[in-house]
Amino acid sequence: MIPLSVLDLSVVTTGTKPAAALRNSIDLAKHVDGLGYVRYWLAEHHNLASVASPAPDVMIGQIAAVTKQIRVGSGGVMLPNHAPLVVAERFKMLEALFPGRIDLGLGRAPGTDGATAYALRSRLDRREGDDFLERLHELILWETREFPSGHPYNNVVAMPDDTKLPPIWLLGSSDYSSELAAQVGMGFAFAHHFASHDAIDAMVHYRNRFQPSAWRATPHAILAVAVIAAETDEEAEKLATSFDLNRLRRDRGQYLPLPSVEEALAYPYSDAERISIARNRSRLFVGSPATVQKKLQPLIDSSKPDELMVITAVYDHEARKKSYSLLAAAFGLAKAA
Repeated sequence: MIPLSVLDLSVVTTGTKPAAALRNSIDLAKHVDGLGYVRYWLAEHHNLASVASPAPDVMIGQIAAVTKQIRVGSGGVMLPNHAPLVVAERFKMLEALFPGRIDLGLGRAPGTDGATAYALRSRLDRREGDDFLERLHELILWETREFPSGHPYNNVVAMPDDTKLPPIWLLGSSDYSSELAAQVGMGFAFAHHFASHDAIDAMVHYRNRFQPSAWRATPHAILAVAVIAAETDEEAEKLATSFDLNRLRRDRGQYLPLPSVEEALAYPYSDAERISIARNRSRLFVGSPATVQKKLQPLIDSSKPDELMVITAVYDHEARKKSYSLLAAAFGLAKAA
């Protein structure tokens, strides 16, 4: 069966404040580590009332310290917000402390609104336009030490210098990132849960054009999907109402904490809003384990991911843990079985 991983946003709800959401992330990581999930990635978002974690590197250290086998990484570090040297130093430190268990996932977007993005970079050497490639190149050079002769950075060493950078993954929701990941020979993770681009096209494109490199000899494609599983289809549909209302508000630019099921059920939806919810459901897989597996299988068969990364955003923390337990059993994870 296909390996399973977790993407965690440290979701804030109307009943769970940000500090508690961070503690829930640590608890969930310990839970899925015991189930046999292979990877646990933390996202970077800023100035969002619905997401508690703006610093995945901090959370990675906390989670790696209380888990045993699962790989822990960023899904991802938004590289435009950070000096490449800082990213290199922090992830080399994490790799030194937890050897063989750290992943460095990189994203092109700022993970926030324009004003917050400006605040994040206002004291840095800002460049106009998309400078992701430039920053990625510099990050790689901190590892390879191949700066041009006479370059001032030749006298700067990213510490700890006896530790390599962990594996680098490029994250994306379009064909651009799949093409770049293939060209530079890195791992690729596609965000099906919010992408408008076709996941099958991106995944197949990456695999067909992959060029072996010092980073990877073979392609490895992760498909990130949003899933809500429960014992029955009816129970899962009820849990998903929180997601439906939250997504409806996000489409209006309202990034609020995740509402309760009771609030979502009581909301007076218009016909247009119900149509919008139905459209958004194309990116969400809801139901019992058997139903979810049946819905996911055509996408898995067509996109051929090496790994399925699951994001589950529900109001109740125990229901979220249960969802991951049910998926682990359905997909035959050894520890869950």
